[in-house]
Amino acid sequence: MLKSLLCAAALMIAATNAAFAEGDKITLLFEHALPNVPGKSIKGVLVEYAPGGTSPAHTHPNSAFIAATVLEGAIKSQVNDGPVTIYKAGETFFEKAGDHHGVSENASKTEPAKLLAVFVVDTDEKVLTTYEGQ
Repeated sequence: MLKSLLCAAALMIAATNAAFAEGDKITLLFEHALPNVPGKSIKGVLVEYAPGGTSPAHTHPNSAFIAATVLEGAIKSQVNDGPVTIYKAGETFFEKAGDHHGVSENASKTEPAKLLAVFVVDTDEKVLTTYEGQ
C-alpha cells in the first residue's frame, strides 16, 4: 500500500514538473490524512520558480481549497477574473474549489521565487493540478 502511494506521488510530481519551464520545479513536501475530517487530507507542495519562470494556466480538483504562501521572492498571480497581483515573501493568497489560475509566475526576471501551496483535498485525489491543453 505504501509503495503504491509513493509511486502515485512520484508520478504526480513528474507529470506536474513536465508542464513547468526548465529550472522550475515542484516537490510534494507532506501528505497527511485529517483525522477529524474523514476523507480529507492536507498536502504541502513547494513550487520553485527560476528567474522569469512561469507555469501554464491551470485548475485544481473540485474538492481542493488551497492556501499559497510566498516564501522567497515575488509571485505574479491571477485567479479567475480577479486582478493580476504580485505577492511578496510572507504574503498569502487563496484558491477555492473550481477556481481558474490564469497567471502563475515569478515576478522577477533575475531572482528565484518559491511558494508553499497547502491543499485541503479529498484523500484519494492524486492529480493536484490540471494544466490547460493537457
